[in-house]
Amino acid sequence: MTQAPTSARSALRHHDREIIALALPAFGALVAEPLFVMVDSAVVGHLGTAQLAGLGVAAALLATAVNIFVFLAYATTAAVARRVGAGDLAGAIRQGMDGIWLALLLGAAVIAVALPTAPALVDLFGSSHTAAPHAITYLRISTLGIPAMLVVLAATGVLRGLQDTRTPLYVAIGGFGANAALNATLVYGAGLGIAGSAWGTVIAQNAMAAVYLVVVIRGARRHGTSLRPDAAGIRACAHAGAPLLIRTLSLRAVMLIATAVAARLGDTDIAAHQIVLTLWSLLAFALDAIAIAGQAIIGRYLGAGDEEGARIACRRMVHWGIASGVALGLLVVVSRPLFIPLFTTDTAVRDALLPALLVTALIQPVSGVVFVLDGVLMGAGDGPYLARAMIVTLVVFAPVALLVPSLGGGLTALWCTMALMMSVRMATLWLRTRSGRWIVTGAVRS
Repeated sequence: MTQAPTSARSALRHHDREIIALALPAFGALVAEPLFVMVDSAVVGHLGTAQLAGLGVAAALLATAVNIFVFLAYATTAAVARRVGAGDLAGAIRQGMDGIWLALLLGAAVIAVALPTAPALVDLFGSSHTAAPHAITYLRISTLGIPAMLVVLAATGVLRGLQDTRTPLYVAIGGFGANAALNATLVYGAGLGIAGSAWGTVIAQNAMAAVYLVVVIRGARRHGTSLRPDAAGIRACAHAGAPLLIRTLSLRAVMLIATAVAARLGDTDIAAHQIVLTLWSLLAFALDAIAIAGQAIIGRYLGAGDEEGARIACRRMVHWGIASGVALGLLVVVSRPLFIPLFTTDTAVRDALLPALLVTALIQPVSGVVFVLDGVLMGAGDGPYLARAMIVTLVVFAPVALLVPSLGGGLTALWCTMALMMSVRMATLWLRTRSGRWIVTGAVRS
């Protein structure tokens, strides 16, 4: 009578261990990434206000150029995990190599566009005449590191698909350390100024890419996989990534609209909005770690033809997402007296910040479900649906958010529209997972 419940509990513990083993290192790697910009800002900030302002503009442009290609990690993770589940390790590595070749091609294309247009791009941001030269210098040099950054994305996807999130963590930590040392040495020791910061970051990024390539190439040789570019495979990677690119652009549009609306509300509200958005991004790292585990686990189960295993893993990760969201929401509420003074001493900003912060805390459980289901559907290779769902979310969110200033709403009202956005995302993702149409087994999603 007790055997079945015991077996069920054992299965749940197995899923829990698997999720934790993948999610914790993934979280560490995710947190290490923004530290690159923090180090650059800390080092460049001592050069002067104009240099720091230039870095801010260039960093925003670079982040946009790289983040829109995050599908290189997501699509590669899902495709490689399917091959792993099917027992085709050679095919998994080959799939990963196709993603890396695509990353190199896209990186070369970005360089070709960004180098000659750097002054125009900086001018588009409305940089002052004192900050613009520094922004152009940093942007042009850092652009040379974009192919390496995209290779890191693709190679990270390969290792995640192979169920390895520890190596990306180690590489991220090593890259962060190298970046910090190089920045200090080149900016001050060599006297290169902001150019030294850019070169330090480029060198660190290329070193990270080189480590990843060594790991992947060793795997390829071990399994007798060709390293040569395969046109058909590269096209397949691009085709699989296109819907995720649309999803990412739609999500980016949501964030830009929210910031634009906050700016129209006044300086106090935009300052408070930036603080809430920073916290939102930090919380997203924790939830995204579970989503990354979902991509790898679901892809592997579906590749192995285990539909029931995929369903059980999905349900368990949803539980993890809800629990993590509740915990993070409570953490925000309890710790707010500690971290709010770190951001501002302005009473007006604090007054605008607090209710918006509470809205953010309340929607964390919803965010937990959204991130998990997003990862599950990515792991299933259900990119076209994710693109459509995000477009629907944007269509619902945009008019409501844009009405906030005209209706006399403030920052809290704006963040209520963000809560609406997350609720719409949860509804669209829940309906899809509920339907079971995402469950397509096999080494390749047909």
